[in-house]
Amino acid sequence: MSPFPAHRLSVAPMMDWTDRHCRAFHRALSAKALLYTEMVTAPAILHGDVERLLGFDAVEHPVALQLGGSDPVQLAEAARIGAGYGYDEINLNVGCPSDRVQSGRFGACLMREPALVAECMAAIREAVDVPATVKCRIGVDDQDPAVSLFETVDACAAVGITTFIVHARMAWLKGLSPKENRDVPPLDYGLVRRLKRERPQLTVCINGGIASLDAAEAHLDDSDGVALDGVMLGRAAYHEPAILGRVDRRLFSADTADIDAFAAIDRYRPYLAARLDEGVHLTAVARHMLGLMHGRPGARSFRRILTVEANAPGAGLEVVDRAVEAVREAEARRDRADEAA
Repeated sequence: MSPFPAHRLSVAPMMDWTDRHCRAFHRALSAKALLYTEMVTAPAILHGDVERLLGFDAVEHPVALQLGGSDPVQLAEAARIGAGYGYDEINLNVGCPSDRVQSGRFGACLMREPALVAECMAAIREAVDVPATVKCRIGVDDQDPAVSLFETVDACAAVGITTFIVHARMAWLKGLSPKENRDVPPLDYGLVRRLKRERPQLTVCINGGIASLDAAEAHLDDSDGVALDGVMLGRAAYHEPAILGRVDRRLFSADTADIDAFAAIDRYRPYLAARLDEGVHLTAVARHMLGLMHGRPGARSFRRILTVEANAPGAGLEVVDRAVEAVREAEARRDRADEAA
């Protein structure tokens, strides 16, 4: 079993997407999935507005702080601050391929320096009492992934790290944009399963190209004798968040009913109201809901209302109500048409 059960299903950190409002919304859909912050660099935490960078609502638990950096001393202090804020896990990003990350010597380029990654993880682990974990790629550029992945994992395991979230693609730092790096390099799920097979004592979670709960369950299945410990959903969870409403029952075997889209909005409403009372613009809080009605009648109207009307000065919960009502009316029209057919 994973030492941190929520790893069975987690939602990936995504820059400019998984902010505190997004995480509160996702929590309205799943009580058990582990949520991640956007990557925050250690220097930003040490020298920036810590409350803005690290503040979060208690409803988000369990929630992990993902750090970026390559200086063990800075990372240890940033991890200590994060743990002090109440994060349930500290994660080091060894997978982001952006140019900015490369120029700062962190993210995926660290796959070339497993000893440094291990040094960083040893410092983080020493600094905090909560789990310290690694999210990595299987390699970069011309590396042999069967070598680079195992070297990184083994170096970290040697200093006591036991949980690894592996994005099952190479990162091509030369010639591909960050966006292309999410889709172009081929997925190698088999290599991640091999890692778990050969390192059964470790908690190994998989990320990359997983677009449905059926696919997630397949990765957790042990029909070939190897069951991965967890699955991390990325863009699927953001663009079609309603799938998170089925996670607790399907992946955690929770004795609970699925949370449908309307119920999720009801659950999110108190958070929305609190942020509006604080002066937060509705768009900042509601933009993460745009994909919630994906595939349902009225979904386009729902998105349009939350995109256009939420931008109006003083826009409040009445805009969300209109968006919801547009879906209910569209579904009612569909039902009447079905009855008449």
